[in-house]
Amino acid sequence: MEQNDLVLTVGSCIAFMALVAWISYLKTRGEVDTKDGYFLAGRGLSGVFIAGSLLLTNLSAEQLIGLNGSAYGFNLSSMAWEVTAAVATIFMALVFLPRYLAGAFTTLPEFLRSRYDDDVRRYSVILFMLGYGLITIPSVLYSGSVAVMQLFDVPGILGVGYFGALVATVIAIGAVGSVYAIFGGLRAVAVSDTLNGVGLLIIGILVPTLGLIALGEGDFFAGLETITTVHTDKLNAIGAPTDPTPFATIFTGMIFANLFYWCTNQYVIQRTLGAASLAEGQKGVLLSGFFKVLVPFMMMIPGVIAFHLYGPELATIDQAYPRLINDVLPVGMAGFFLAVLLGAVFSSFNSLLNSAATLFCLDIYAPMRGGKLSDQQLVKVAKIASLVIALFSFGVAPLLYFAPEGLWQIIRIFTGFYNIPIVAIVIVGLFTRRTPAIGAKAVIIFHVLAYGALRFVFDDVVTLHFLHQYAILFVIEVGIMLVAGAIAPKREAWTYETDAKVDMTPWRFARPLAFTLFSAVVALYLLFSPIGIVNGAFSGVFWTGMASLVLSNIAAWTLGMRKRPAIAA
Repeated sequence: MEQNDLVLTVGSCIAFMALVAWISYLKTRGEVDTKDGYFLAGRGLSGVFIAGSLLLTNLSAEQLIGLNGSAYGFNLSSMAWEVTAAVATIFMALVFLPRYLAGAFTTLPEFLRSRYDDDVRRYSVILFMLGYGLITIPSVLYSGSVAVMQLFDVPGILGVGYFGALVATVIAIGAVGSVYAIFGGLRAVAVSDTLNGVGLLIIGILVPTLGLIALGEGDFFAGLETITTVHTDKLNAIGAPTDPTPFATIFTGMIFANLFYWCTNQYVIQRTLGAASLAEGQKGVLLSGFFKVLVPFMMMIPGVIAFHLYGPELATIDQAYPRLINDVLPVGMAGFFLAVLLGAVFSSFNSLLNSAATLFCLDIYAPMRGGKLSDQQLVKVAKIASLVIALFSFGVAPLLYFAPEGLWQIIRIFTGFYNIPIVAIVIVGLFTRRTPAIGAKAVIIFHVLAYGALRFVFDDVVTLHFLHQYAILFVIEVGIMLVAGAIAPKREAWTYETDAKVDMTPWRFARPLAFTLFSAVVALYLLFSPIGIVNGAFSGVFWTGMASLVLSNIAAWTLGMRKRPAIAA
């Protein structure tokens, strides 16, 4: 990168980031001094801010590079992780969120204490804090820094070695992200996420558009014709057993992995708990679901374009997106892209930091002090906790460089230690009344031991895909809890105590829009399949399926508009 281009890139990047910071500051002045203000944005987030924050929290630099790399090297099968997440957002909007808001919960462990007891709350907090502190937060910093270094020659710009540049990038990204989480609370996180989310959508549309123009040698439609008629196997989303994401896993463990992430993972659901009303929460969650179905077009089609432009000549599949960006993005847009990329990394980092501090303050520190703390004391402790966690992550994140493959494996494995038992105990807790706390405790202990044995002791013997293992463990763990409820039921049936702080009237269009969102997921799989675009011609089955979806949506919206909304229980 030439000196003038470097100055332009850095200057425009700083300008956009400064604009985001200034608007975030204006939106948060005087609103972070109370418990609800700091941890839940004053319970005043609108649907737009919830959707924007959910989008940026979920999508980060590693998705931009990883998903495009998967499309370049294989096909669209890995879109399952993004597209099927839309189904989980439907469950969140219609099933989980009304119950969370009705109880005015700030954290998921708080709900588990209400449903079971303090021990279950403690167990869940331990799982979350270990996962966030030792694995998730450092990995987000590391992967985001690596992505920035892949797209921009940071070692060359700074004139230092790779590891030195990595450390500098980790600290720079972490320091800026920490400012939002420490001083602005959840509202600053949500506002900055939404503004960066707009930038991500612009980049997400611009890159494939410019890529198709480049592929068509100046003609967008010629480029589009190329990817839809040549090597159309790259557009296949129906993953074979040898593909990165086998199609069968969508119907087993992926269901529960997505339910955990979108319905019970504290750092994701926290912005929905800060909704101004149930209707606003449902709008935000469902809108984020529609963003997820756009991911294949924004974050995987560029990988397919890269395959057509460069063939299999790239050294690694992770070079596909950086190479395409460098070739098609105008120099004047490089700074804006860098700002958006950093914004995506900031979002995941500061969301995790804010949620980790929330868990520590409300589920560890406050109970230890008997709950007798003022809002100002809690906010002060949260800021200190955020700073300590951030500094700790600055030290851990660069260490991933020394054994990246082994540690990435640990990251994937560790998530499996706590996602399935949390989903199991939440679902059983919501839909049964006499299942005792001992059942939840037994499930947590059983899962840690059983999953640990599968991953470390019998890994060479049990070759079943880890997502299938998730599903099997989920069924067993639900069974354990139901048996516990039959053998030693609670003496008094659990009753849901409502303490809603916001309007609980459901959004009028929530159910029909949820049906449309589910239809969009099905339509994507019809499109990117052998009965759709993969064989170069759309079959009669494809058109029949699409017509059925259209007619079903007309019926769903007709019924939905007639039915008057009921107050959520």
